[in-house]
Amino acid sequence: MAEGAKAQDVPVVYLHEIKRQYMQGDAPLVILDGAKLALWAGQSVALVAPSGSGKSTLLHIAGLLESPDDGEVYVAGAPTSQLSDVERTQIRRNDIGFVYQSHRLLPEFSAVENVMLPQMIRGLKRSETVKRSTEILTYLGLADRLKHRPAELSGGEQQRVAIARAVANAPRALLADEPTGNLDPNTADHVFQALVQLVKATNVAMLIATHNMELAGRMDRRVSIVDGHIVELE
Repeated sequence: MAEGAKAQDVPVVYLHEIKRQYMQGDAPLVILDGAKLALWAGQSVALVAPSGSGKSTLLHIAGLLESPDDGEVYVAGAPTSQLSDVERTQIRRNDIGFVYQSHRLLPEFSAVENVMLPQMIRGLKRSETVKRSTEILTYLGLADRLKHRPAELSGGEQQRVAIARAVANAPRALLADEPTGNLDPNTADHVFQALVQLVKATNVAMLIATHNMELAGRMDRRVSIVDGHIVELE
């Protein structure tokens, strides 16, 4: 971050000239070719692009789950390319939340315990994690489902628990890969509303990969991937 710059003047996550390719047989398959994207606090961004265009790759690079071949990922103004695996893991644990199409909840634990786990891994006291997890789940309309295990919850309830888990450590950025893809339209709308509600309440920056153009149209920005570049959509 430049000296004298204010936090709000710096993107929460900034992808600069990101390049990523994979080998397909003997030929390189270019996925990202100098992609640039800034995610700002309190702003929701929809990533809308065809399957195979690189949406998941972009999310994984933004979330430090995958390293680009070239370019830099900045988190809160700080470059991350030279960080150790331990340092990258710490950023993912503290500053970045993930929501996937499949909720990935641990089946043997209750809703509140699933949300407590990332906080306990971070080192918070159990009493503090119980209080915070209960507050988040209640905020998401799950006050009467705290002790229920995933198998006892509906698809929409499971996904809301997954959202609560993703924001449990108060991340700077929330990355979601088709979070409503497995849900019926009505349930998807409720889950989407929960996500947008959290963005405004916590000032987190959110990037969602989605095929749902109706939901994408209700977000602050819409971007796509064209020829390996990020383009803004109307």
